[in-house]
Amino acid sequence: MERASKLIRGLSLPRDTMTAEELACAAWPQAVGKKIAAHTRAARLVRTRLVVEVEDRVWQRQLFALTRFIVANLEKSIGGGLVDDLEFRVVPRRIEPGRAVEMEPGRAPLFHDEAAEIADPVLREIYRAARRRALA
Repeated sequence: MERASKLIRGLSLPRDTMTAEELACAAWPQAVGKKIAAHTRAARLVRTRLVVEVEDRVWQRQLFALTRFIVANLEKSIGGGLVDDLEFRVVPRRIEPGRAVEMEPGRAPLFHDEAAEIADPVLREIYRAARRRALA
């Protein structure tokens, strides 16, 4: 049984239905799996090179080593010739804006500070300082 992406690509549909870039980006999560897809995003297709955004340099190096296998998985999903190479670019993850919710009287605070659970006051402050630096 053929994969749906191969079948769609083989159909002679109008070009504005689904571009090669949309097909390659849609096949990315299936080609790499849930865990890797959670830390990456296929951004665009430049000729036959798929540009993938990764969270940090560690992910970039690890995925670069797996390029050959990922391209093979993409070929299984969408067919050969569409994606021949991968480029991994470091793009820090965007933090989604939160929604402000009015607190009802008598209820506990909405946000729990996990640092409050650290018994040692020195370690607690070190943790809070590190968290502030990471979020800055």
